[in-house]
Amino acid sequence: MISIKAAIAKPFANRVYKKTQKWANNPIVTQEKVFQNLINKASKTLFGKDHNFSEIKSHEDFVKRVPVRDYEALKPYVEKVVAGEEHILWKGKPIYFAKTSGTTSGVKYIPITKPSIEAQVDASRNAILHYIHETGNTEFVDGKMIFLQGSPILTKKNGINIGRLSGISAHYVPKYLQKNRMPSWETNCIEDWETKVNAIVEETLNEDMTVIAGIPSWVQMYFEKLQQKTGKKVGDIFKNFNLFIFGGVNYEPYRAKFENLIGRKVDSIELYPASEGFFAFQDKQNERGMLLQLNSGIFYEFIKADEFFNENPKRITIKDVEVGVNYVMIISTNAGLWAYNLGDTVEFTSTKPYRVIVSGRIKHFISAFGEHVIGKEVEQAMQDATEGSTIRVSEFTVAPQINPSEGLPYHEWFVEFENEPKNLSDFQEKIDQSLQQQNSYYFDLIKGKVLQPLKITRVEKDGFQNYMKSVGKLGGQNKIPRLSNDRKIADAISDLVAKK
Repeated sequence: MISIKAAIAKPFANRVYKKTQKWANNPIVTQEKVFQNLINKASKTLFGKDHNFSEIKSHEDFVKRVPVRDYEALKPYVEKVVAGEEHILWKGKPIYFAKTSGTTSGVKYIPITKPSIEAQVDASRNAILHYIHETGNTEFVDGKMIFLQGSPILTKKNGINIGRLSGISAHYVPKYLQKNRMPSWETNCIEDWETKVNAIVEETLNEDMTVIAGIPSWVQMYFEKLQQKTGKKVGDIFKNFNLFIFGGVNYEPYRAKFENLIGRKVDSIELYPASEGFFAFQDKQNERGMLLQLNSGIFYEFIKADEFFNENPKRITIKDVEVGVNYVMIISTNAGLWAYNLGDTVEFTSTKPYRVIVSGRIKHFISAFGEHVIGKEVEQAMQDATEGSTIRVSEFTVAPQINPSEGLPYHEWFVEFENEPKNLSDFQEKIDQSLQQQNSYYFDLIKGKVLQPLKITRVEKDGFQNYMKSVGKLGGQNKIPRLSNDRKIADAISDLVAKK
């Protein structure tokens, strides 16, 4: 017999879907309204006055008055907000700061306002509702749902709550899901990640888990611990588990490993959340890319990634983007971020409606020899090399080896295997061939004998987890960069865990 919750879910999902269609079918007008609303509401803030918001009538005016900034450049304004001053970047004060660790800025405090957290909550809810609308599947709503996230314990500074985004989000789980939600509040508050995952295993082992959500690398750790404890596949432990919700990284490098751990295929929903905003979610099971959230208080600009470091790169809006081009995404939000460089690169898979995939980070690339290899390319190469085989990769990262002990320089791939290839040389060659096909610069460097083909350094089991632990970044929202333009991570992994 169908439950009341499941019965209500379908009409609710249909209503939300229709609402989404209205703005998705009028994208340019929707973004123009968002833009005007942001400018009007922030015109009397300190930032608005400093940048003559009262004179901004168009995107062209905005580009002239508001330069692209990263966190470091916006920091003088943020510091005033952190100090408790009002009307700096947005009206009044934010209600939260999402605390993140930056690579160059130290600790970052990303402001979150009431409208911006509401947009975050709505988008994560709507992702599930779109799945229900498309598939008609409501069985999972009555089972237990786990969200692997940071501690919900918040601190306070000048009247503003501070915490990790996932911890802040834990305070906004709807009432109708509270009874289904796992782990318990007490377990969620455990700070040490390994202790927390062990506690989650104990708590969930005998529950009817139907939905599991989190960053793939950390869900993988949970699955492995379940398997170690029981000797069973996750799908046999949780017979009704049929929906995996993930975000933060590309799932494809993990897919084969997950299907092996689960023992069968399950549906998945990809999300694109960040402390700075909830940008997109997968709205169709069989369409590539995630629906860009154009009606969520975020105005988007884009700069072609290969022009980003030019003196005055062109900033365009969604009406001028093209499918298949790698763009740096620039955002202005109702939390008071203005022409803010998030650091992410995206690629449009569709413009009717606007769907994106995250292709990497503008700072995470390898161009030690002018090849400009990006995250999406190395992930695709790994996928191409493992497809249709029994090879399973737990984790990997790539770095340039500029001064090898012998021969030409090369790209060094640090790979933690669950199932190793029978012939490592063949496997290396498949990855290298895929990379050459995707990236013409890399192809030219190999053919021109500037680089030799890539080499794999095998990493022992749990090596990447040990590395993350050693730098204090195990768990939560932290993840290994897919690639780096220097040897900092590579050398640390070599010292700790690598073996030839």
